[in-house]
Amino acid sequence: MQLAFAEHLKERRKKAKMSREALAKKSTVPASTIKKFEVTGLISFRQLLLLWQTLDDLTRLYDLTKAPAQGKNAPTSIDQVLNNGL
Repeated sequence: MQLAFAEHLKERRKKAKMSREALAKKSTVPASTIKKFEVTGLISFRQLLLLWQTLDDLTRLYDLTKAPAQGKNAPTSIDQVLNNGL
């Protein structure tokens, strides 16, 4: 799952045409930490949130904490969440 988050944010960074250094300046997460995260998936939760808010919408993560609505097919994996844009 950690690598799935890392891959998602790496793809978002590349779509935004941002270098790791540019993302580091914008997010306040050091470029070396971003590189380590993209390669290993390891990062602090705080830094993950800083990167996510810079590259994506934190509401998408927050919505994962809510109970699924009745009648909807809830995602069963992180891949479904990331691929379906939930």
